[in-house]
Amino acid sequence: MILNFSEYSASQRYHLMTQTIIPRPIAWALTASHLGTEKQILNLAPFSYFTAISSDPALLMLSVGKKPTSETKDTLTNVLENKKMVIHIANQDQADLVTQTAATLPHDESELSMIAQNELNTVPFEHFCLPRLSQCDIAYGCELYEVKEIGNAPQTLIFVEVKTLYVNKNKVTQDNGRIKICAESISPLARLGANEYAGITKPFTKNRPA
Repeated sequence: MILNFSEYSASQRYHLMTQTIIPRPIAWALTASHLGTEKQILNLAPFSYFTAISSDPALLMLSVGKKPTSETKDTLTNVLENKKMVIHIANQDQADLVTQTAATLPHDESELSMIAQNELNTVPFEHFCLPRLSQCDIAYGCELYEVKEIGNAPQTLIFVEVKTLYVNKNKVTQDNGRIKICAESISPLARLGANEYAGITKPFTKNRPA
């Protein structure tokens, strides 16, 4: 079956791409408006157009569209305002919570307010100005590196530089001085197409050729 993308609308191409570029990691991105003031409001939203693109500098990229109202999404508004973001890696058990935070809310309302008490809460992120979610085993403290608009919609690419990384110490081992993070124990949540999510299979090892 050959599909000529020129014969499909942008929406149809989106559905084809998200069902075939699988699995995709999810950036569970926490940002803030009025950062560091009494008016501070935390925003939490998932993005599955997300990847690592460089290690020197250590850059992550997420792609952000518009709200259904065509307004700018709060994640982009906030990171342009204060240049800070925390990206979490959610686990399989948090699929419902991730989905809840995809809701479209007014700019002055936090997604965390929709979550039942103790299911998600924040704790200080050492050496970083934004908090992190205490229930996530991985969190990246990031600063804005670059923003680039592409396409006809348009879509906004947000490049952030990792300044600090939190990993749950119970998910880490040391092997000859090298940090080994247990992917199976973290059980990361992955995105498929439509309303589908997935976990990971049991990890296996293959050595690269010399």
